[in-house]
Amino acid sequence: MTAVPALALGACTVANANDRPDILVAASLELSGGASDIGVAYQRALELRAEQINASGLLGGRKLSVRVQDNRGDPATALTQITAFAADPAVTAIITGTCADCASGAAKVIDERKVPAIALTPVADVTAPPAERRYVFRLGPGADDDASVLVGELGRAGQRKVGLLAADDAYGKHGADALAREAGKIGAKVVGRGQYAPGEADLSKAARAALTGGPDAVVIYGYPAQAALAVGAVRAAGYHGQVYLDAVAAGELFLGEQFGADATALVFTPTLAIDDVIATTPAKAARRQWFQDYTSRYGTYHGHASFAADALQLIANAVAQSGSIDGATLRARLETVQVDGLSGSIRFTPDNHSGLTPQSLAMLEARGGRWRLLG
Repeated sequence: MTAVPALALGACTVANANDRPDILVAASLELSGGASDIGVAYQRALELRAEQINASGLLGGRKLSVRVQDNRGDPATALTQITAFAADPAVTAIITGTCADCASGAAKVIDERKVPAIALTPVADVTAPPAERRYVFRLGPGADDDASVLVGELGRAGQRKVGLLAADDAYGKHGADALAREAGKIGAKVVGRGQYAPGEADLSKAARAALTGGPDAVVIYGYPAQAALAVGAVRAAGYHGQVYLDAVAAGELFLGEQFGADATALVFTPTLAIDDVIATTPAKAARRQWFQDYTSRYGTYHGHASFAADALQLIANAVAQSGSIDGATLRARLETVQVDGLSGSIRFTPDNHSGLTPQSLAMLEARGGRWRLLG
């Protein structure tokens, strides 16, 4: 097992740590419901990364522990959990999962209690406006950046007519708006759009709506299980062209029948295709080691695991660098983060609390039952 690689570079060890309290990070995650596979991957990543941080000596003898609760993707449950976390003086920081409304609904409590929180949602609005959500940060791909990369690939391939399938929730709507906006920049257009409810199993109607207008390519916004169903639905409807998936669709290392089909591509970080990445830098070597450690522990890899690991590492680094667990001090540290993490390049500023940079994303393609770098 590795200790703490690239993300911890530059962090100093806390002096006299034995006289100071341990660090508790509380997490409200989707361990059941439609996004449970991602939530479980987050939980596993947090547990593994906590062990690695403790073994590294980064915190100078202090112990980092993680407390995880299942919010079931329900904003009211998440609010109750996060309110309790924020009121607990033992809690140093909070991590929330994919549910955008869960993070947004608790933002006021988080700011009032001055407890730093990192949301692992794809919806950038959870941090807006920064002046009113000073303690809320976000780590993971965002719909705007996903759309920019996807449309860049559409332009390269000469595909101007786009069919769209998207979940009928905040994430899907944000993605649909971003895709339409970016497509317009290259003279492309969404010619058919299908929507489906989170948790819906029969996506045939949505698939037919997306194929209206005879698209050159189909773009799907969905969590892994439903994204796989969506790919299957458009294929069953007779479409055999290129399918593109946004980053949230990333799941397990090995692909099922639908994802493994020809002409399926995904925008994501290269960590999911780590076999194609040459470890030419310490950061790339650290990503390869993380991939191996997670796979060794859990038997496979989940694309979203690195975001949770990076979130925990950022919190630990802020404690180590400041020598404090004070919320305002840690928030100030997080606002100046510039590191190469397990997910990619991460940058926070006072005006931008969404950390993963667009340069961290790449296009992957389904090949041989795995995601591989496109090209």
